[in-house]
Amino acid sequence: MSKDILNLSPAPLWNYFYELTQIPRPSKHEAAVVQYMKRFGEGLGLETIVDEVGNVIIRKPATPGLENRKGIILQGHVDMVPQANSDTGHNFETDPIQPWVDGEWVKAKGTTLGADNGIGVAAAMALLASKDIPHGPLEALFTIDEETGMTGANALKPGLLKGEILINLDSEDEGELYVGCAGGTNANIRIDYRNEKVGEGLVPMQLAVTGLKGGHSGMDIILERGNSNKILFRFLFQVTEKYDIRLASINGGSLRNAIPRESFATILVPKKSVDALKSELSEFQAIVKSELASADPGVTVALEPADRPETVIDTDAASRIIRAVYGCPNGVMRMSTDMPGLVETSTNLAIVKSEGDHVFVKCLLRSSVDSAKADLENMFTSVFTLAGAEVVFDGQYPGWKPNMDSWILKRAQEVYQQDFGKIPEIKAIHAG
Repeated sequence: MSKDILNLSPAPLWNYFYELTQIPRPSKHEAAVVQYMKRFGEGLGLETIVDEVGNVIIRKPATPGLENRKGIILQGHVDMVPQANSDTGHNFETDPIQPWVDGEWVKAKGTTLGADNGIGVAAAMALLASKDIPHGPLEALFTIDEETGMTGANALKPGLLKGEILINLDSEDEGELYVGCAGGTNANIRIDYRNEKVGEGLVPMQLAVTGLKGGHSGMDIILERGNSNKILFRFLFQVTEKYDIRLASINGGSLRNAIPRESFATILVPKKSVDALKSELSEFQAIVKSELASADPGVTVALEPADRPETVIDTDAASRIIRAVYGCPNGVMRMSTDMPGLVETSTNLAIVKSEGDHVFVKCLLRSSVDSAKADLENMFTSVFTLAGAEVVFDGQYPGWKPNMDSWILKRAQEVYQQDFGKIPEIKAIHAG
């Protein structure tokens, strides 16, 4: 039964979590849960603020005698990822979640549970409602739309929070304390071109890079897997002018935050150069396979016959496109000097696609150091404006640089070891 979780301990935590599961709250549909949080805070007689976008802030005065302690902010997000099995018929905008207890786990029937970040929100609520836990000045910040754009966090006005120490309650695994994450910026590039008629004596072919593993552009970037866009343009740079190849279209990658696994280009090759091009491709594939033998052994670079396109990209624009994309920064740019094994700064050449009379390039730049991220933006602007491109950055969110000397980190380590008898892992994540 769904109410089995009400028998779990600590009771306040699970009671509040159950109430949250009964409120539909997919990202961008948080109005009901925002009102619930508002009623919760006001019902406790606590100062409760709902800002313009729907973030909720609840303030609880310090326990008498602890007024001079530094203020603590507990932060979580009220939205959840809405995924359901195809046979459930679940409507996340109207239907409650059905939680149930399966041994040591709380699960949901046919849907996501919403413990990300419902359990963190419930923990903060339990502390706000408690009457027997001593504390200094306490604030709880509940943001909206974390899962699809961090709209709430980005819209939070400076100066609204009063506390000095913020504890984020949206972590993943037991026994881990996170002290840093990467910020991000979307790079949106457009290069214009003219469409020209296809000349005589040219053979249409498709250049295809496939078989790569791909992966998350933050957490998997350290694995040095192949990027299909970089491989495609590496070969185009090598052969286009050499064999008087005309470029007709490009289609590489699909998601900004995924390392691209497949990329394709339709090219037209002078008939006399087809055999030489195939021979050079064979040598190129052997080189790429050797370079990626450990990280991405399934890579394939192939030339196949293609349908004849009606137009090709003008020669000057094609040259600028190939040079700029091939020269685009990609992969791990810098490792952290504070935490061994952590990527500090990276970029992912995610999408390259021709459409109409434009080529669109989309990349995701990440860094836990904001100045390094700004430096990357300048690199992209430098490379692509040389090619006559329009470069626009959006979706910026700041990084969180690890501070290994943080007082709250040391205190959290002490308390965890005291309560659980083991030392927690200290981690940072190259994602945001």
